[in-house]
Amino acid sequence: MSAQQLITAELRQWIGAQLAQGCSQEQLLAAMQSSGWDASVAATALAQTLDPSLVQPMAANPAISQAVRDVAAGSAVPEPDLSGGRPVIRVGDREVRVLLSLRHPRVVVFGGLLSDEECDAMVAQSEARLARSETVAAKDSGSEVNAARTSEGMFFERGENELIRRIEARLAALINWPVDHGEGLQVLRYRPGAEYLPHYDYFDPGMSSTPAILKRGGQRVGTLVMYLNTPGAGGATIFPDIGLDVLPVKGNAVFFSYDRPQPQTLTLHGGAPVREGEKWVATKWLRQGVFV
Repeated sequence: MSAQQLITAELRQWIGAQLAQGCSQEQLLAAMQSSGWDASVAATALAQTLDPSLVQPMAANPAISQAVRDVAAGSAVPEPDLSGGRPVIRVGDREVRVLLSLRHPRVVVFGGLLSDEECDAMVAQSEARLARSETVAAKDSGSEVNAARTSEGMFFERGENELIRRIEARLAALINWPVDHGEGLQVLRYRPGAEYLPHYDYFDPGMSSTPAILKRGGQRVGTLVMYLNTPGAGGATIFPDIGLDVLPVKGNAVFFSYDRPQPQTLTLHGGAPVREGEKWVATKWLRQGVFV
């Protein structure tokens, strides 16, 4: 524990006040770390606030180490069953290929997740409903146009029609996550030159709009981006922290998960500029709980 970051009675009182005001443990830990607190110190302070009997040296009270682990543990996340190293996963009526699998960050690239007909149908059904894409608003619970995102998009309601229901059921089976723990599918079109600068998909605990957003299903814990066409050049999904570029190929998809809203998940990603033609993608965001 850092000598410069002492856990005082005042700190524990402050933590207690934040919890009393409705701040979640996850939000509190993330806020403390974004303010410069060491992760282990923040988790220990929270554990001591929740259980005053832990307020003594760690060596004299081994129970605190388990309490810290419990407090600092990340959320459960979606996870495809890749046991046995099989290169093909049977999901309902479709065989999906595993093209790449990283453990940290958790990234899996799938081949042939969607058929050409499904891709074309999703593009056709969404085209007339496209509008300038927005990002989460910093000061309220809505969204806003942001220069970092220069695509056009729309959302399908969950279970909106037979095509969407079939795809949602396939995704749920593939990544072992309930359909109702996902937001509606978002379709995006990137014209030549359009891009999405690197960002995180989880909701920033430090933004004033986040508490209201989390009431609809908790944090995002996973993302699945499906490619609905193959542009002539450009448009890769990039992961700058690990130097990974996933090229957009029609029917393929990239999945990644993040068990806490922190940069340590290494899930910083973006959409590189489209150099030739257009890029169409469908994105599925997964939540901790039932999304309403």
